[in-house]
Amino acid sequence: MRNQTPASSLSRWMIVISGGVLLGLSLGVRHSQGLLMQPVTMDQGWSLETFGFALALQNLVWGLTQPLTGLFADRYGSGRALFLGVLAYALGLYLMSSAQEPAGFIVSNGVLVGVALSGTAFGTVYGALSRIFEPARRSWAIAVAGGIGGLGQFCLVPLFQQLLEQVSWQSTVMMLGLLFLVSLPCAWMLRTPSTKKDANSVKQVVGASIQQALRHKGFWLLNLGFFACGFQLAFIATYLPAYMLGQGLGVEQAATALALIALANAFGTYVCSRCAGIWRVKNLLAGLYATRAVAILLFISTPVTASGTYAFALTMGFLWLGTAPMTNELVLRLFGMRYIATLFGIVFLGHQVGGFFSVWLSAWIYERFQTYEPLWLGAAAIGCMAAVVHWLIDDTPLSTAEQSASGGVQP
Repeated sequence: MRNQTPASSLSRWMIVISGGVLLGLSLGVRHSQGLLMQPVTMDQGWSLETFGFALALQNLVWGLTQPLTGLFADRYGSGRALFLGVLAYALGLYLMSSAQEPAGFIVSNGVLVGVALSGTAFGTVYGALSRIFEPARRSWAIAVAGGIGGLGQFCLVPLFQQLLEQVSWQSTVMMLGLLFLVSLPCAWMLRTPSTKKDANSVKQVVGASIQQALRHKGFWLLNLGFFACGFQLAFIATYLPAYMLGQGLGVEQAATALALIALANAFGTYVCSRCAGIWRVKNLLAGLYATRAVAILLFISTPVTASGTYAFALTMGFLWLGTAPMTNELVLRLFGMRYIATLFGIVFLGHQVGGFFSVWLSAWIYERFQTYEPLWLGAAAIGCMAAVVHWLIDDTPLSTAEQSASGGVQP
């Protein structure tokens, strides 16, 4: 068993770097998949709707399995969950590269990679760091890991683009799968103690924690707000390259925009994580969503140019994944540490349902009307809604007695 607090400065840095590497790989590969749209559809002769449905399903499966992965991590340790997630990601990419029919592509990229994301992305990584580090260092650890993950995303986008220019998309995807296998030792670094007890006792405590959360109005508002986040990010990551190409810009400019989002995200995630340890989180989230809505409206109301798109990418990138550590912190403050990965996983389901609808609807609308404009307007409107619902959240922590009754306090 590990102590909650790492023993030395070196071990602390090894842990947060490992978390950042896993985040960078997991989210970087997902972030770059918009660049696959043209190569895959042209090479295979599949429709845009087929490609879009695979990514939409990936978002939905990620969300549906995140609470189960969180429960597994809470009970058996984060290291095991991350290890299995890395293996699932590598297998999903391998099967995706060899898919010859739409069904194979949808199952591998939509289902298996979706499951893998629940075991390798911020839901599991931030849960592990929240357990490993004491409160005084928690925001620092999550901020640094998120920043490293953002830099990893930034590096993966040009690597992805270069590989696509030099080899087939199948070879590109397979090489990325090998990178995941190399990262397996990072999962071991984020291991946390197993909390296995009598099965009936565990079920009762988990069930009580979930019931308590479901009775809390703020928990539902967090789900609704995170729905907006997933809607916005999945749409932009998947369709911004296609939107730029449709406006007369080139593939390299589209790849640059995605890279700038990832680069700005590295700094934005760090800043947001640190701010979550200082200021009132619900107000920070409300301001973030309002700023996103303004940025989207400004972007679609002006002529699309390379410089304007880059400015939009930097703005959105700075606000990209800062919602995740802040939402994690808000869940932790409300309901305690013990089942943080499980409860965050349930909130994250709302995020991925939003991602599913935005990716699927975008493909459906474009196939029929040849425009993305309704989705841009929808992304701005839903950002305004998210700002309002976060402002309305009652973030008063539950009393110690209430948390203890539901198993929310770390024993």
